[in-house]
Amino acid sequence: MITQKITPSIWVETTDAKAVADYYLSIFKDGKLKEHHKYTNPPEAGGGKFETALIEIAGMEVSILAAGPFQKFNESVSLVINTKDQAETDYYWNALTTNGGQESSCGWCKDKYGLSWQVVPVEFYELINNTDPKIREKALKNTLQQKKLILSELK
Repeated sequence: MITQKITPSIWVETTDAKAVADYYLSIFKDGKLKEHHKYTNPPEAGGGKFETALIEIAGMEVSILAAGPFQKFNESVSLVINTKDQAETDYYWNALTTNGGQESSCGWCKDKYGLSWQVVPVEFYELINNTDPKIREKALKNTLQQKKLILSELK
Protein backbone atom coordinates (compact mmCIF):
# COMPACT_ATOMS: atom_id res chain seq x y z
CA MET A 1 0.00 0.00 0.00
CA ILE A 2 1.35 3.41 -1.00
CA THR A 3 1.73 5.74 1.97
CA GLN A 4 3.43 8.84 0.51
CA LYS A 5 1.53 11.73 -1.01
CA ILE A 6 4.09 11.99 -3.82
CA THR A 7 6.03 8.92 -4.96
CA PRO A 8 8.81 9.07 -7.55
CA SER A 9 8.10 6.62 -10.34
CA ILE A 10 10.86 5.31 -12.56
CA TRP A 11 10.29 3.54 -15.88
CA VAL A 12 13.14 1.18 -16.61
CA GLU A 13 13.94 -0.40 -19.97
CA THR A 14 13.61 -3.97 -18.72
CA THR A 15 10.47 -5.95 -17.91
CA ASP A 16 11.90 -7.40 -14.68
CA ALA A 17 10.88 -5.07 -11.85
CA LYS A 18 12.04 -7.56 -9.23
CA ALA A 19 15.62 -7.43 -10.55
CA VAL A 20 15.52 -3.63 -10.48
CA ALA A 21 14.12 -3.63 -6.94
CA ASP A 22 16.80 -6.11 -5.84
CA TYR A 23 19.49 -3.88 -7.35
CA TYR A 24 18.39 -0.80 -5.41
CA LEU A 25 17.82 -2.81 -2.24
CA SER A 26 21.39 -4.13 -2.49
CA ILE A 27 22.63 -0.51 -2.40
CA PHE A 28 20.22 0.91 0.19
CA LYS A 29 20.66 -1.65 2.96
CA ASP A 30 17.74 -0.36 5.06
CA GLY A 31 15.34 -0.67 2.12
CA LYS A 32 12.52 -3.11 1.59
CA LEU A 33 10.36 -4.48 -1.16
CA LYS A 34 6.77 -3.45 -0.43
CA GLU A 35 4.99 -4.75 -3.55
CA HIS A 36 5.74 -6.64 -6.75
CA HIS A 37 3.19 -7.37 -9.48
CA LYS A 38 3.28 -9.03 -12.91
CA TYR A 39 0.89 -8.01 -15.68
CA THR A 40 0.03 -8.91 -19.25
CA ASN A 41 -1.23 -6.20 -21.58
CA PRO A 42 -4.50 -7.02 -23.37
CA PRO A 43 -4.21 -7.76 -27.11
CA GLU A 44 -5.63 -4.33 -28.04
CA ALA A 45 -2.69 -2.76 -26.16
CA GLY A 46 -0.19 -4.88 -28.06
CA GLY A 47 0.10 -7.73 -25.59
CA GLY A 48 3.39 -8.20 -23.84
CA LYS A 49 4.26 -8.50 -20.21
CA PHE A 50 5.40 -5.88 -17.72
CA GLU A 51 5.96 -5.64 -13.99
CA THR A 52 5.75 -3.09 -11.23
CA ALA A 53 7.39 -2.89 -7.84
CA LEU A 54 7.21 -0.55 -4.90
CA ILE A 55 10.32 -0.23 -2.79
CA GLU A 56 11.25 1.86 0.18
CA ILE A 57 14.80 3.17 0.21
CA ALA A 58 16.21 5.66 2.72
CA GLY A 59 12.69 6.14 4.07
CA MET A 60 11.24 7.08 0.65
CA GLU A 61 8.92 5.00 -1.50
CA VAL A 62 9.90 4.60 -5.15
CA SER A 63 7.63 3.01 -7.72
CA ILE A 64 9.24 0.96 -10.48
CA LEU A 65 7.56 0.35 -13.83
CA ALA A 66 9.44 -2.29 -15.82
CA ALA A 67 7.72 -2.05 -19.18
CA GLY A 68 10.52 -2.16 -21.73
CA PRO A 69 12.46 0.36 -23.80
CA PHE A 70 9.80 2.96 -24.52
CA GLN A 71 10.97 5.78 -22.24
CA LYS A 72 14.50 6.91 -21.40
CA PHE A 73 15.89 8.75 -18.40
CA ASN A 74 17.70 12.04 -18.75
CA GLU A 75 19.55 14.30 -16.36
CA SER A 76 16.70 16.79 -16.00
CA VAL A 77 15.48 14.65 -13.09
CA SER A 78 17.80 13.10 -10.54
CA LEU A 79 17.70 11.76 -7.02
CA VAL A 80 20.00 13.35 -4.43
CA ILE A 81 21.63 11.27 -1.73
CA ASN A 82 22.71 13.55 1.12
CA THR A 83 25.61 11.73 2.76
CA LYS A 84 26.96 12.26 6.26
CA ASP A 85 30.67 12.04 5.38
CA GLN A 86 33.22 11.05 2.76
CA ALA A 87 32.98 7.34 3.58
CA GLU A 88 29.23 7.32 2.92
CA THR A 89 29.77 9.39 -0.23
CA ASP A 90 32.32 6.86 -1.45
CA TYR A 91 29.99 3.95 -0.66
CA TYR A 92 27.03 5.27 -2.66
CA TRP A 93 29.21 6.57 -5.50
CA ASN A 94 30.93 3.22 -5.92
CA ALA A 95 27.70 1.24 -5.58
CA LEU A 96 25.95 3.31 -8.25
CA THR A 97 28.80 3.63 -10.76
CA THR A 98 30.06 0.05 -10.82
CA ASN A 99 28.39 -2.75 -12.76
CA GLY A 100 27.33 -0.58 -15.71
CA GLY A 101 26.93 2.77 -13.95
CA GLN A 102 28.61 5.92 -15.18
CA GLU A 103 30.48 8.77 -13.53
CA SER A 104 29.65 12.32 -14.51
CA SER A 105 30.87 15.56 -12.93
CA CYS A 106 30.22 17.67 -9.84
CA GLY A 107 28.86 14.75 -7.81
CA TRP A 108 26.53 13.44 -10.52
CA CYS A 109 26.45 9.86 -11.75
CA LYS A 110 24.13 7.35 -13.38
CA ASP A 111 23.33 3.86 -12.21
CA LYS A 112 23.25 0.85 -14.50
CA TYR A 113 19.63 1.60 -15.45
CA GLY A 114 20.50 5.16 -16.50
CA LEU A 115 18.88 6.94 -13.54
CA SER A 116 20.79 10.10 -12.54
CA TRP A 117 21.91 10.57 -8.96
CA GLN A 118 23.71 13.31 -7.08
CA VAL A 119 25.83 11.98 -4.24
CA VAL A 120 26.45 14.97 -1.99
CA PRO A 121 28.03 15.17 1.46
CA VAL A 122 25.92 17.55 3.58
CA GLU A 123 29.05 19.52 4.46
CA PHE A 124 29.26 20.48 0.77
CA TYR A 125 26.25 22.77 1.18
CA GLU A 126 27.96 24.54 4.09
CA LEU A 127 31.02 25.14 1.93
CA ILE A 128 29.27 26.48 -1.17
CA ASN A 129 26.93 28.66 0.92
CA ASN A 130 29.59 29.90 3.32
CA THR A 131 29.59 33.59 4.19
CA ASP A 132 33.35 33.71 3.60
CA PRO A 133 33.79 34.29 -0.16
CA LYS A 134 37.20 32.54 -0.20
CA ILE A 135 35.74 29.33 1.22
CA ARG A 136 32.74 29.52 -1.09
CA GLU A 137 34.79 30.24 -4.23
CA LYS A 138 37.33 27.48 -3.53
CA ALA A 139 34.56 24.93 -2.98
CA LEU A 140 32.73 25.93 -6.15
CA LYS A 141 35.90 26.02 -8.27
CA ASN A 142 37.06 22.62 -7.05
CA THR A 143 33.59 21.11 -7.48
CA LEU A 144 33.84 21.80 -11.21
CA GLN A 145 37.07 19.78 -11.37
CA GLN A 146 35.66 16.70 -9.68
CA LYS A 147 33.53 13.75 -10.62
CA LYS A 148 32.84 12.27 -7.19
CA LEU A 149 32.84 15.03 -4.57
CA ILE A 150 35.96 14.85 -2.38
CA LEU A 151 35.41 17.02 0.68
CA SER A 152 39.10 17.38 1.56
CA GLU A 153 39.73 18.98 -1.85
CA LEU A 154 36.77 21.35 -1.50
CA LYS A 155 37.91 22.82 1.82
